Amino acid sequence: MSSPPKKTPSSSGSDFSKRPIDPITRTALRYSLSPREYELLHQYLISRAPQRVQKRAPDPTRYEKITRSKTESGDYNVAAMRDAMRVFVATFVGLKGFEVVTSKLASRRGGAIEPKARLHKHANARMALSYSTILLFHRLLNRFFRRLRASLLEEHAAPFRSRNPRITQLLSSQHAPAIGASLAGFFLGVSPADQLRMTIAIYLLTRSAEFGYNALESTGHIWAKDADGKLTRPWWFGSWLIMPFACGQLLHAFVFDRDCFPASYGAFIVKRSPEYIQFRPSTYPVGGKAWPGTFDIVDALAELSKLRWPPFVSPILFPSLKQTLPSGLALSKVSPITSSAHPGTKNTSCAVLHPQDPSCARTYLKYWLAAFPSIAKLFTAIYGGFALLGYKSLLKAPTPFLNRLAARILRMAVFLTGAIGTSWASICFFSNYLPRNTLSTQRWFLGGFIGGLWAFVARRNERSNFLYSARVSIDSTYKVGKKRGWWRGVRGGDVMVFVASLAVLNLVYEKDPGAVKGPMVRKALSSLRGEGWMDKLAAAKGATRPDETDEADEAPLLDDDKKDA
Repeated sequence: MSSPPKKTPSSSGSDFSKRPIDPITRTALRYSLSPREYELLHQYLISRAPQRVQKRAPDPTRYEKITRSKTESGDYNVAAMRDAMRVFVATFVGLKGFEVVTSKLASRRGGAIEPKARLHKHANARMALSYSTILLFHRLLNRFFRRLRASLLEEHAAPFRSRNPRITQLLSSQHAPAIGASLAGFFLGVSPADQLRMTIAIYLLTRSAEFGYNALESTGHIWAKDADGKLTRPWWFGSWLIMPFACGQLLHAFVFDRDCFPASYGAFIVKRSPEYIQFRPSTYPVGGKAWPGTFDIVDALAELSKLRWPPFVSPILFPSLKQTLPSGLALSKVSPITSSAHPGTKNTSCAVLHPQDPSCARTYLKYWLAAFPSIAKLFTAIYGGFALLGYKSLLKAPTPFLNRLAARILRMAVFLTGAIGTSWASICFFSNYLPRNTLSTQRWFLGGFIGGLWAFVARRNERSNFLYSARVSIDSTYKVGKKRGWWRGVRGGDVMVFVASLAVLNLVYEKDPGAVKGPMVRKALSSLRGEGWMDKLAAAKGATRPDETDEADEAPLLDDDKKDA
């Protein structure tokens, strides 16, 4: 009798991909790759791999059969869990990598750094877990409330509706899925209660307010429409109106509550305040009294405000006086500046801000000449770098593209130069024309408010910058109020704000997707709701609207670009 033929290694390898897969491996595959992703992986990678690898890997059709769930809900839940796991891994790796890179850079700049005690244990893991669970439960809750609403509206649920009219009215509302899904926002509380969590809550608050305004405006609830269907909104009304209030609050906090003010924001202002912030001159003697720092000058101005702006007594005119400045530690630190101030200076604030020139108007003019070129260079570098991303438009029509870029740089440079300079110059103006006791400390807010009016120059295409200042101001206002006892902080209040903002965002997107400006934002919301990476507005119309290009993220809060005749 002849023995049965032995299987060759090649035939054994070809049968490997057809063998039954154990449940653990099957589950791992389901939560790792979707059938579509595996098909792309097989097409571009596995099909080009060595023959041995190709024989061991299942083909896309068999992979789909292996990972397919028995029900549609099973596939949906697996996809939600898979995306949540990816968000967790990506967030954790990103945070950990950022932490390592920043520590390495800091060690290179300042040598060895002593390890600081962490305020929160496993902060990176908690943040990653928070964001991933928000995504997971937002999708699950959105699907759950949609199916529950559909079930309650069916005929077989009539007895339940008659017995529980209020519950039925609540759960069968068209807004129930959007509000119910937003409950996933409570998982933000898993992340540490630090500045990042508050920043996220404030960011979502401003974005939901922005999109909510867009929805109300488009439906005519705020501005009526004329016979041609155009809004009757005044031509001057726009998101730039945020800046006077934000600048006023931030300048007041910068002077009196600097611990409630972002340090980077303050450093940016001080570095771009020539003629008003006096730096140590090269001729100043080394062995003399220590030259005041930039924030020592600000503290001295705050002390002058509390003393109701006393007049200046020149040490040059009265050398016999031992003390020409009011008593106080903050004012004693700026004596090297005021000791050489021009004898014609009338106000102590002017002696601190511009000691070499008694003319406030001339100092303001010199500030513009000194500050504007450097600020224009800064925005040329920033906007020029971002403009390279639109190189296709540059190559297609270079002259109009460069004209728009130059105009935007000039508008932003004029706005920022005017806002900073006018805020400082307003103190000199008030000292000369207001009584000492009138608005002694509140004039800082008024000066910042006047400086913020320069935002009118850059009122177009700068919505993101205006909203950033608004977010910084909201954060600063909350901290100042909590510090001074105006209100008490609520534990988990930032989480509640996040949940409420998420509910508004869901409602607006469900009711009017066009109110959510920016295709990328709409796609992110669709993905969060479990609808896939899609633009709901473009899908409804079959194509993206002309004004809804990728540059729509720069659309102003109140449609500033749409000028009325």
